[in-house]
Amino acid sequence: MNHVLRVAMAEAGETAESLAAQTGVDPKTAARWVSPGRVPQPRRRAQVATLLGRDVGDLWPDVLKRREPQWLREWVDWEREAVALRWFEHCWIPGLLQTEAYAQATLAGEALTPAEVDDLVASRIERQAILRRERPPLFVAVIFEGVLYQSAYGDRELMREQVEHLARCAALPTVQVHIVPRDIGMYPGLGGGFIIAELPGGEHVAHVDSQGPAQIVNEAAPVATLSRRWERIRGEALSRNQSLDLIREAAGSWT
Repeated sequence: MNHVLRVAMAEAGETAESLAAQTGVDPKTAARWVSPGRVPQPRRRAQVATLLGRDVGDLWPDVLKRREPQWLREWVDWEREAVALRWFEHCWIPGLLQTEAYAQATLAGEALTPAEVDDLVASRIERQAILRRERPPLFVAVIFEGVLYQSAYGDRELMREQVEHLARCAALPTVQVHIVPRDIGMYPGLGGGFIIAELPGGEHVAHVDSQGPAQIVNEAAPVATLSRRWERIRGEALSRNQSLDLIREAAGSWT
């Protein structure tokens, strides 16, 4: 529990309901802010800090110690707030389903110092906690089958552990993994990976990958376009049970 925030609210005579009314969020969302790891979006943090007469760093010190790069922080805030995440990947295992070793392998060869790699990997692993919190988001991943057989610099043990980890994640109650078969031919996923987050109020925001910093999209029209593309890609994928069988088969191929 965020005891500092709870004390600050009591001293200022504020409740979750009053903060919700003044910041424009649902009372249930405001109530979750006192839970461990539940950090409001940046603009909400600033509003709450002002209302309580405190510094943002006093209420949420972890935001000042963040490991992810600046361009990714806004998305991580949306990710933590989301009630559902729909993630398509054509080239990688989705970040929230990666092992530490696989995450490190995805960064090999980049112009990064060992410390920067450590921070990026630690951030990616820490983000995975949302899948196992008390009220996890619905997480639906669609992955191209070829990713399961894509060697990580010849390290078969790394890939075996990663695909086995993917199978364990896929068996979680709020996680669904669907595989697009390798023989699908041309399909809408060839355009690249993206994520759509559904927020508590029903709004949607998207994260679109690229070779540079990813783009965050929150305008209604482009998000709607991505939602339609998601449905087309999801329609080409196998069922949850068929996909889990295929993932387990792929894990066995790495032994």
